[in-house]
Amino acid sequence: VQLQASGGGLVQAGDSLRLSCAASRRTFSRATVGWFRQAPGKEREFVAGISRNGGFIDYADSVKGRFTISRDSAKSTVYLQMTSLKPEDTGAYICATRDAILTDTNVKYGYREWGQGTLVTVSS
Repeated sequence: VQLQASGGGLVQAGDSLRLSCAASRRTFSRATVGWFRQAPGKEREFVAGISRNGGFIDYADSVKGRFTISRDSAKSTVYLQMTSLKPEDTGAYICATRDAILTDTNVKYGYREWGQGTLVTVSS
């Protein structure tokens, strides 16, 4: 499985970024997809997840109202739209997948495949 995350960069507080996670069509069609982040010196944490059919979405409390996760089946890609970025959003953003049923409601745990990550740096 290859997951390719992209879209990171250096931005100022209050700016927006859109991250992309591309997967093979076969992987994407069978998978719940999640975004995680890891700041320097901290443990990896859940950011957002979307079920295989897009019908169930969940976010970490710290990003609710600011981040939006979505998936495009035609492009086998999951996006993370990030707005009102804060310095504490800085970190490596990693996407992950796991095979799941269409109506999966567990989008936080049990991920099996992980991508390389894309770095987001938010300056104050």
